Amino acid sequence: PGVNGSLLVGTCAPATGAAPGGSSQVDNLGYPKRETWARQMDFIMSCVGFAVGLGNVWRFPYLCYKNGGGVFLIPYLLIVFMGGIPIFFLEIALGQFMKAGSINVWNIAPLFKGLGCASMVIVFFCNTYYIMVLAWGFYYFVRSFNAILPWSTCNNTWNTPNCIEIFRQDDCQNELAEGSSPIIEFWENKVLNISDGLDQPGIINWEVMLCLMATWVMVYFCVWKGVKSTGKIVYFTATFPYIVLIILLVRGVTLPGAYDGIMYYLKPDWTKLGEAQVWIDAGTQIFFSYAIGLGALTALGSYNRFNNDCYKDAFVLALINSGTSFFAGFVVFSILGFMASEQGVDISKVAESGPGLAFIAYPKAVTLMPVAPLWAALFFFMLLLLGLDSQFVGVEGFVTGILDLFPGKYYMRYRRELAVAVCCLLCFIIDLSMVTQGGMYVFQLFDYYSASGMTLLWQAFWECIVVAWVYGADRFMDDIARMIGYRPFPWMKWCWSFITPCVCMGIFLFHLINYKPLTYNNVYVYPWWGEVIGWCLALSSMLCIPVSVVYKLFRANGSIREVGDPPLCPRAWIEFLRLRVISSIAINSVLT
Repeated sequence: PGVNGSLLVGTCAPATGAAPGGSSQVDNLGYPKRETWARQMDFIMSCVGFAVGLGNVWRFPYLCYKNGGGVFLIPYLLIVFMGGIPIFFLEIALGQFMKAGSINVWNIAPLFKGLGCASMVIVFFCNTYYIMVLAWGFYYFVRSFNAILPWSTCNNTWNTPNCIEIFRQDDCQNELAEGSSPIIEFWENKVLNISDGLDQPGIINWEVMLCLMATWVMVYFCVWKGVKSTGKIVYFTATFPYIVLIILLVRGVTLPGAYDGIMYYLKPDWTKLGEAQVWIDAGTQIFFSYAIGLGALTALGSYNRFNNDCYKDAFVLALINSGTSFFAGFVVFSILGFMASEQGVDISKVAESGPGLAFIAYPKAVTLMPVAPLWAALFFFMLLLLGLDSQFVGVEGFVTGILDLFPGKYYMRYRRELAVAVCCLLCFIIDLSMVTQGGMYVFQLFDYYSASGMTLLWQAFWECIVVAWVYGADRFMDDIARMIGYRPFPWMKWCWSFITPCVCMGIFLFHLINYKPLTYNNVYVYPWWGEVIGWCLALSSMLCIPVSVVYKLFRANGSIREVGDPPLCPRAWIEFLRLRVISSIAINSVLT
């Protein structure tokens, strides 16, 4: 048992999930043919679009600056190789091997099929609240097409008497004047129209709601026809943000103060290596930015050809992901350095993370630039594209998992279009609570609890345990070798079996021990019932795993060992693999 075999369960039943293309053809094993990527580059670009998102631009640079500058790269890279890449590769390889979405891939260990349900719950919550950032970004993008940016002045209906317009150091003698920034007032009074608390939902902001609706419509038409169309769209949505980042970097480094900003970003502080929080931040960021535990990577991998070299793909994608995060830091801190220089303040006063960077710090910076509307429009268009492909690939992963559950409906016409429509509509209805005056409080509940570091770490921990100790790490390595033609480096097996679970559980326990109640702007404290709602969101995914195990054990007849007996004997499984490999070789010989 354990690393060399099965501990409790070991069913290796092949996937019979519905293919998104709707074809009625079956393969020579009797299963419906699953749609595959038109080109392998479609898969690479889809993974880049999904995993490289807003967190790479607005979270990593701030964490790097906060946690010792260049020193932060040491724990970051160590955890990339000990946790990020192994699980990233595991999820893609599992989907490619089983040809199934996030639920049916766990047919390898049906006692733990709750892992698939948990990932579906997490990705559904992500799809629900993540799109709000796109709606806000879309709203800012539209409002950028003005000669004078609406957040740069104090003569608007949403401004208060305390509003003070942004000043340059050389233009102002009294730097001690207290007041409210027009950027903050535009964000809180116009975009959010924020109320005093979670218990005061207020009215809907119709302008933001229309942006939300338009964003969901774009997502629907990106996903409704399956990976054949999605694979084409991501060529633009995944690559154009890099063009914008390069343009912004060229502009940023030519601004006064940019060098100081970049030095703040990179300046090493070796004492930080001894702080546990630095290592925790590195691990949490990796699990966020690599999109681990959501099941979408499994769904994307399921559309690969059987003998695609997913091992090589995993390293290429990891390099792109982490490289983008590091590169984005130069863009962000060159701009923040300029803003700090213009206002005569330390860069620590302007460095922000998350929505604060996107909707407060950067809008403030562009108001100080010549041709401000151009740079604002470019930035928010990039923000929209960065989030859009992450959003529609997340929806793709959720829909794939749902369709795979109902193979009997495989021949139903327009079943994919209907499934995508229902998913988008349901999420949109929930999102209406986030475009009210109390919507920001709801958004933070979802962000802090539903797809938090704890839920992703819990999911990743059990994925490693089930593959390495229940199904068997050596068996899975053999399966991968049958696909790609060689065995991956043993480091992967060691990570799945020992290193990665320890990393995940260590960070998970640190989060749990150091848990702090949610607040907004470090001022508003959520009521007790708000925290209860938040924990219900978190536990709704985390409990899927133990509850499903208990349910299956109570429903099964016989002892635990008998419950764990595989429904396919080894001979049947070997025969299935033999036919699968022969079929894949035959198909590839025809295509080449």
